[in-house]
Amino acid sequence: MARTAKRKSPKPGLSTAEADEIARFAAIAESWWDPNGDFRPLHRLNPVRLEFIRQHVARNFDRDPLGPEPFKGLDVLDIGCGGGLLCEPMRRLGAAVTGIDAGQEAIEIAKAHAQQSGLDIDYHHRLPEELEAEKGRFDVVLNMEVVEHVADFRVFLAISAGLVKPGGAMVLSTLNRTLKALALAKIGAEYVLRWLPRGTHDWRKFVRPSELAAGLKSGGADITELKGMSYDPIGDEWRLSGDLAVNYLAFAVKR
Repeated sequence: MARTAKRKSPKPGLSTAEADEIARFAAIAESWWDPNGDFRPLHRLNPVRLEFIRQHVARNFDRDPLGPEPFKGLDVLDIGCGGGLLCEPMRRLGAAVTGIDAGQEAIEIAKAHAQQSGLDIDYHHRLPEELEAEKGRFDVVLNMEVVEHVADFRVFLAISAGLVKPGGAMVLSTLNRTLKALALAKIGAEYVLRWLPRGTHDWRKFVRPSELAAGLKSGGADITELKGMSYDPIGDEWRLSGDLAVNYLAFAVKR
């Protein structure tokens, strides 16, 4: 598997990470693989995210999504990989996987879990702007539940898109800046249902689909599919839907 270039410091004044966001996730890093812990919402979201990724990546690269290893031969980069909740299934689907995160604690957790699982995944404590030598290398870049936590999402999207090969793809999931999202994803999830630790999200940093599209376009990528993720309280599960008002997924292709 190709290895990522030696870590370099980002250019002065350029950083997509925010110190308080890194500290917030570092404080709960030990919970990454606890399905009933602080990251329970991500564990519950994972089947829906994987369904979307598998379907659209397979279509983009003319693969059989139901095959045993439909991503074999593809280089996948997971930005903001956390403890590796998506990296591990990507590897099982056959991809060569690189995971990067701004938090050292998360990367250590991810490395240990991958080793326990017998999976060969290339993890690094790095930011996307530090991958200057990797521009245009990856077939697929994942940005899942990350955009709403970065310092400047426009800069972040342009840098991330630069890492995708021409004809490659980026898959994103984030939160829409709507009153419904404020009520459900912020107040409801953090203060009423207590699904997430208080302060996990700043509603002002939620990103509208039009803003996401504009940011990706500046990096040479165009959104080809948008899909909502809606919670079914009766079945206690998430489903793909046409409602983009709160959680949504985007698939973009690099020109």
